[in-house]
Amino acid sequence: MNRLIALAAGALALLGTAPALTVEQGDLAPAWQAVDFDGRAVEFPELLDGKPTVMVFWATWCGYCKAFMPYLERIQNDYGTEQINVLTVNAKEDGSGGDPAEYISALSMQAITVAGGDAIAAAYDVEYIPGLMVIGPDGTVAYRRAWTELPAGERVASFWSRQVRRALDQLL
Repeated sequence: MNRLIALAAGALALLGTAPALTVEQGDLAPAWQAVDFDGRAVEFPELLDGKPTVMVFWATWCGYCKAFMPYLERIQNDYGTEQINVLTVNAKEDGSGGDPAEYISALSMQAITVAGGDAIAAAYDVEYIPGLMVIGPDGTVAYRRAWTELPAGERVASFWSRQVRRALDQLL
């Protein structure tokens, strides 16, 4: 009996050190707290405010991100801030692409912007940038983009835009 208890305790200890599982479509998005580029607190899921949220993990060096951001701006303009949130999380920054605060302020959208989001990216198991998700008003992941072999540029950005719009249309 003691041996069985020891084996069970060992298995539980291993589970506690196992890497986080990927947050997939249908999962509840993990809660987190961070600061925006102005130093203000940002809390998830509170920021949902009953609206679907397009969540993008980005970095200044990322060609895919630069290709997608104009599409993200159009998505926000088409749906409006009264219907959706746009949340951008700066992550996996390596210093080679410029100043993230300058980059995000140069965009002409009204996004919730999180600085230094590496811990959030890890909680969502974001392996590649951009990490792109649509979170439903209830905090459930409605869409998570898959890995692609398409090169950075208009074609893949347009493809992701259609997928995000499809997910938003199903939620609204």
